[in-house]
Amino acid sequence: MPLLARSVLTPLHIDVRRGAVADLGAILADGRISSGGDVAVVVGPGQGAQIAELIRPSLRSADVFTVVGGTLDAADDLGGKLRARSYDAVVGIGGGKTIDVAKYAATRRGLPMVSVATSLANDGIASPVASLITDGIKGSYGVHIPIGVIVDLDFVESGPDRHNRAGIGDVVSNISALADWELSRQVRGEPVDGLAASLARAGAEAVLNHPGDMADDAFVTVLAEALISSGLAMAVDGTSRPCSGGCHEIMHAVDSLFPGTASHGELAGLGALFCTWLRGDLRRFGEMSACLARHGLPRLPAEVALTDDQFVEAVQFAPRTRPDRYTILEHLALSPTETRERLADYAGAIRDQLG
Repeated sequence: MPLLARSVLTPLHIDVRRGAVADLGAILADGRISSGGDVAVVVGPGQGAQIAELIRPSLRSADVFTVVGGTLDAADDLGGKLRARSYDAVVGIGGGKTIDVAKYAATRRGLPMVSVATSLANDGIASPVASLITDGIKGSYGVHIPIGVIVDLDFVESGPDRHNRAGIGDVVSNISALADWELSRQVRGEPVDGLAASLARAGAEAVLNHPGDMADDAFVTVLAEALISSGLAMAVDGTSRPCSGGCHEIMHAVDSLFPGTASHGELAGLGALFCTWLRGDLRRFGEMSACLARHGLPRLPAEVALTDDQFVEAVQFAPRTRPDRYTILEHLALSPTETRERLADYAGAIRDQLG
């Protein structure tokens, strides 16, 4: 994965609350974002179009573009449309696919971008990464972080519950990613950025230890802020390292070998829990397992429709998805037989928790 645009700058505006979309027009009128209201509004097929209509009266000169599917072709097509006239900024409204397409196209045109998230499925709402599909394979592309991030809890609440809960898995996976980063420092001397690590860890700990659930505004706010903090952590470090280790290697492997199995956040959480077991950190394993169970997230391969053999195949393939990374997977370099044995012990530990 290419290096990201390293930046210690935070977005000009972060707003997480009910009714936040109502102020979007005023935010876009901020002279640091748009001097004349000439913005391109990018929406997906879901709630994005509804939000675009809400803010249209407050924008003097806005064009609305609908994108379908999080593909590189869709992003390139949008980039071509952005060249048709002069825009001050791009506003991406919707879920992760729509926002990633908008981030990529805005970056290629050198335009600031405002992210308006209608779901909390992963940390892409504020990250310097766009995950786009090309030739059936999902790739990661370095982009600029959004200049503003808006999360309206009313629209999040209206979205699919499973998508929002998946964001919990993505945030909690930071715990495993940071342990992998520290392992790489100890073994290979890889530098660790303390600020980036702190941002990633703080959000993960907040979600891990919060007693609420997706029906609780206080918890959803903490989740949204944790996802934003993860994006900022990556921007500070200039790589996805603070939030991506063996957990995401497993996620990318499953995506490559068995596409459509489960969402990014669900697989990241499952991968993080398995890597934590491999690491032998039983305290963290217990905390993470309890959190995932409490929020109805998968902890076993069967819960994402994978057989044990398929999961073992994914774990074996995982290091190839990020050849530059050093994680617990590279450190242990388990054979297929050893991986299968560790998976059996892991499943037994989870069954013991259930019993």
